[in-house]
Amino acid sequence: MMKMRTKRGLALAGTAVALSIALSGCSALSGILGGNDAQRDDDGNVTEGTNIDIFSLKVGDCMPASDASGEITDADVVPCSEPHADEVFYEFELQGEELPGDDEIMSQVEAECVPAFTEFVGVDYYESTLDFWWITPTEDTWTQANDRVVQCVIYQPDPADSTGRTPLEVTGSLEGAGI
Repeated sequence: MMKMRTKRGLALAGTAVALSIALSGCSALSGILGGNDAQRDDDGNVTEGTNIDIFSLKVGDCMPASDASGEITDADVVPCSEPHADEVFYEFELQGEELPGDDEIMSQVEAECVPAFTEFVGVDYYESTLDFWWITPTEDTWTQANDRVVQCVIYQPDPADSTGRTPLEVTGSLEGAGI
């Protein structure tokens, strides 16, 4: 049985699919053509805030709050030790010859991201106060760039926002947060 927050979270995630499709729209093609990436340490962690091609986004990257909408080809990233709203905590690849539909993607996200969320946070997703959304390939990136990656992005919803869509800024990774 899913609690109400989870249903809202999955509905939000469904909305995030539409946004995420826009997020990755041209970015994969830009990334292949030489998009910019952040300066990283030997462990792959961002060492200073910068703007990167969205296709360069990696697990462990933290992003400050953004009000961007529509087709987004880049993202701001900061070291996770600085205030941020979102953190990429897991990624997996979609299988098949054709880009799955929204329902199939949501099923795969639930099968992949929910257990990864629980492991990452240290609390079952359905009991956590945290939530997540995801970034998916678009039809163009799927066919032209062989983009199959789905990235799961965790955030802490602002309890003052009844929609659960406004993230709080956090400092540090949410890994092991236990909330």
